[in-house]
Amino acid sequence: MTDYIANINETNASALLIEESHKRPVVVDFWADWCEPCKTLMPLLEKLASEYQGAFLLAKVNADEQPGIAQQLGVRSLPTVMVIQGGQPVDGFAGAQSEQFVREMLQKYLPKPWDKLVQQGVEAIERGEFNEALVPLRQAWQDSNEQHDITLTYAHALIEALRLDEAEALLGNVRLADQDAGYEQLRAQLEIKREAAKSPEITALEQQLADNPDDLDVRYQLGVQYTNTGQFRLAMEQLIAILQKDLNHGDGATKRMLLDSIASLGKGDPLAVEYQRKLYSLLY
Repeated sequence: MTDYIANINETNASALLIEESHKRPVVVDFWADWCEPCKTLMPLLEKLASEYQGAFLLAKVNADEQPGIAQQLGVRSLPTVMVIQGGQPVDGFAGAQSEQFVREMLQKYLPKPWDKLVQQGVEAIERGEFNEALVPLRQAWQDSNEQHDITLTYAHALIEALRLDEAEALLGNVRLADQDAGYEQLRAQLEIKREAAKSPEITALEQQLADNPDDLDVRYQLGVQYTNTGQFRLAMEQLIAILQKDLNHGDGATKRMLLDSIASLGKGDPLAVEYQRKLYSLLY
């Protein structure tokens, strides 16, 4: 046997059916030599156990050889499959079933591919490393087909990283039916961050730029202030606007600032990719 398939007897039943189920789901297959449907079901279960490589334990119980275990778990017909989690049966079925049926049952209890990414993101948030949290959370959000709880966690990281426009866009796509207390809390946090980001320096520079939109030096200073407060989209929009008028503004300082901002966001960041393309379109 392997670490994901085991034959169960009186000696190992407690360890493998109960204790192991506190670590991972245990799928128990009750079978017998005379049972024809068992011969169809068991290879399917073995195939899935091999595919999931230890995400669950397939525990095979020969009901003829281990009648006490079968009786204790209330087995009345063969084949019978039970899912044990946390020491208790939580699901199961009797009779041979299709592969799709078995897969759908298992997916309710097995870790999702994106669970580890969410954990990485949450741990980064707890350390206060909000930009670092964005990469795994963005991937988890995409892989999970924009699952609601992951959307909120991702939005939280965006807000803390002062990626406020992106957080607003993300929350703006949440369905009305999903706008729960967690959603409302994030909305409130977003507004607080927006107000806090309006420093006197930024407000003054915004006014100067409004009075004289052609002053590239003021626009550059505003871009720097936006960058310092983590408002990268606003910052890079100012820098791109400068480069569209003067590609070598500040003896290349504006171009370097934009490249540094793109690099600081990390490889594959959608915002970084967007402004990298805008810069390349100017350069080439």
